[in-house]
Amino acid sequence: MDDFGKGYSSLSYIGKLPLTELKIDKSFVSEVTTNPKQLVLVQSICQIAQNLGYKVIAEGVETPEQLELMVQAGCDGVQGYYFSRPEPLPAAPA
Repeated sequence: MDDFGKGYSSLSYIGKLPLTELKIDKSFVSEVTTNPKQLVLVQSICQIAQNLGYKVIAEGVETPEQLELMVQAGCDGVQGYYFSRPEPLPAAPA
């Protein structure tokens, strides 16, 4: 489930859908170093998802501090500008 925590991706859906991964929306990640409540939410999302057997990915990681907090929170993967700007897909073979 992409962008978990925004719009229609709510707790009521994660127990009903056949998911394998849950991606935490960048709006949570962007504030983890300045807002302790956002960090608690990220930690809680990781714990719930992992208890349900899902992998957790955090999107929007832009600083070393955010990366460290995502690792400590239990994220299985991260993505964001800290690593690279989006890259175009390579041309598909003909």
